[in-house]
Amino acid sequence: MAETSVFWLRVAAAFYSLGLLHAILTLTRRRVQIFRVALGASALGAVFHFVSIVEDGLASGQCPITNFYQTLSMCAFLIVLLYLFVEWRYKLHSMSVFLFPLVFVMSLVATFGNPVGSWPSPVVGGAWLSAHIALALLGYAALALMAFASVLYLAQERALKSKKPRKSYPWLPALGVLDEFIAKSMGAGFALITLAVITASVWAFIEHKTAWISQPGIPIAFFTWGVYLVLICLRTTVGWRGRKSALMTVIVLACSAATWVAHAQLGALLAGRQ
Repeated sequence: MAETSVFWLRVAAAFYSLGLLHAILTLTRRRVQIFRVALGASALGAVFHFVSIVEDGLASGQCPITNFYQTLSMCAFLIVLLYLFVEWRYKLHSMSVFLFPLVFVMSLVATFGNPVGSWPSPVVGGAWLSAHIALALLGYAALALMAFASVLYLAQERALKSKKPRKSYPWLPALGVLDEFIAKSMGAGFALITLAVITASVWAFIEHKTAWISQPGIPIAFFTWGVYLVLICLRTTVGWRGRKSALMTVIVLACSAATWVAHAQLGALLAGRQ
């Protein structure tokens, strides 16, 4: 991608980040006050995104969808345009919790098509990697708590369907309490894992240049984040609660098991640098 095109795409990603903030606040604190701000920022981001695509097309002399990064940028732009139209026409606010993070991450990754300089010092690179590992572990801890609560939910639901629920599981919390705990853990876990994926991508990009996407832990991390985002979508837009949400949570935890190995490798790399 052309340098000026990447610059405008980074500006667009900065505006899209307000949409990510809106999604995180909605999931963790149930705040929707910044939705209008996030929507306006996304509209401005789409303008700069369009400028980026036009400049990239003029520089290459063809439609800028000839490589992975250009195609990802184009897809993100089309998604945000479609959402802005749907929001204007049908007022589907709930879709923003799913689409805003998706557009931001896609746009951010699309900016990683051009090589950048190295870390100012090994200490900075090591500190960034340490921050990523800490965020990832905290995110997995929140996910583990969510999965544990989901198992309790399934057990409580099964007990309530029996003839003597209190004799079977007298110590289990009420289903409403468990569902609320699952929702809060889901929001916190999604925020932490999203930040972990972003920091991992930036670290890998600076460390390995354009070959960052081929690092084993990166695709696995994005896959896990994508499954988590689908869970968020099903809960906020389709209305999945209770049993369906609990089962999906267990699936997300199973997907996270593969990323644990990748994070263990990063930890070994960090220890080798010290």
